[in-house]
Amino acid sequence: MREKIVLAYSGGLDTTVAVHWLTESRGFDVIALTADLGSQPDLDAIRNRAMVAGAIQAYVLDARRPFIERFCWPALRAGAIYQGQYPLATALGRPLIAQLLVEVAIRKGASWVAHGSTGKGNDQVRFDVAVGALAPHLKVLAPLRDGMSMTRDQEIEYTRAHGLPIDVKPQSPYSIDENLWGRSIEAGVLEDALLKPPEDAFHWTSSVDTAPASAALIELDFERGVPTAMAGQALAGPALVAQLNQLGGLHGVGRIDMIEDRFVGIKSREVYEAPAAVILHAAHRALEELVLDGEVARFKTTAAQEYARLVYQGKWFTAHRRDLDAYVASTQQAVTGRVRIELHKGNVRVVGRSSPYSLYQPALATYSAGDQFDHQAAVGFIKLVGLPVRTQARVQGSAATEPLLEDDRHVVEVGPGPLEVGLAEPVLTSGMPRIVDPDLRR
Repeated sequence: MREKIVLAYSGGLDTTVAVHWLTESRGFDVIALTADLGSQPDLDAIRNRAMVAGAIQAYVLDARRPFIERFCWPALRAGAIYQGQYPLATALGRPLIAQLLVEVAIRKGASWVAHGSTGKGNDQVRFDVAVGALAPHLKVLAPLRDGMSMTRDQEIEYTRAHGLPIDVKPQSPYSIDENLWGRSIEAGVLEDALLKPPEDAFHWTSSVDTAPASAALIELDFERGVPTAMAGQALAGPALVAQLNQLGGLHGVGRIDMIEDRFVGIKSREVYEAPAAVILHAAHRALEELVLDGEVARFKTTAAQEYARLVYQGKWFTAHRRDLDAYVASTQQAVTGRVRIELHKGNVRVVGRSSPYSLYQPALATYSAGDQFDHQAAVGFIKLVGLPVRTQARVQGSAATEPLLEDDRHVVEVGPGPLEVGLAEPVLTSGMPRIVDPDLRR
């Protein structure tokens, strides 16, 4: 009896060849699984292609809503941005696909799952680790890494020889992966880190030169850290993200060009388009600034970095990530309100924010009439803050190591009028001592 294997099937050249190769060369009954995270234009055609290529069954799933609500929103609430730039679009999609692979494998009695990753990237780690966390008994196979050694030209010849149903288009100079949360572009001329990314690499975003001259002003509503509405209109997650991608992309927002530290140990030049993610992270951060206590805000930046690291390294299904989620959820109880964002020529600028839970109190912050801050309370506060500093200076000496004034030549006592001290222009004083350094004349 042939073993069953569930393959993450994109419908492209690699995975179409993999369906036939797994069937004919490895003797599997292949079940193809296609998950639409916002990048699959024709799911019916993809399903038919998998069946003609040799799959015994083909599942196509619209996973856009669970992707946004169960993976992207938690990462947004955490503030998870890898290396301060990458909003983790591909990295967030992989655990969802892995979970679907496992669920289908269990339902169909498969003992294997497969994916189209190579042996050089991060995705192989994400898939393999996620499957191991969810179903340790399942075995994982990556044909491109584990035996199906073919160049692109050999794959094209393979499709022709076996009559596989795929029209091979001219090869893109780039390696592309995309979903609703972002689009990644790598390889080709982008491997030259000094070269500016060509415009043909970008499909979602306008260049700064072609973006509209006038700015766009948008309002976003959040409830407990989750975006719920745009311009006062309630929107489901996928619809809100899609609209922000379109509007932000029009204004050139969301381009990222970075040198990324891959988990496998190499540096890689990565270019991304993520208009919605960039806008939402900026808005969410602005609202947190308004409502989070300073101590929480400082520590949450550490949690955000840790969260991003876990996601990037494929450790979504871990107790550590769940524990971080519990902490993040606690921090988000008051992250409710409205943020106004201006989009202009590739820039995202927060221009306003409000919340019923705002810790910004004008009566305490103002320097005008109505100031309720107790200025005299600062005297005792400063005395206590400075106590250890004064104690150390008295007992152990000053922390200053080198004097700024080497000798008396650097000090000139002046009177109430102007005085020339050998400089090109007179030094004007108001009866206060003035420090003049002769070295400035050099």
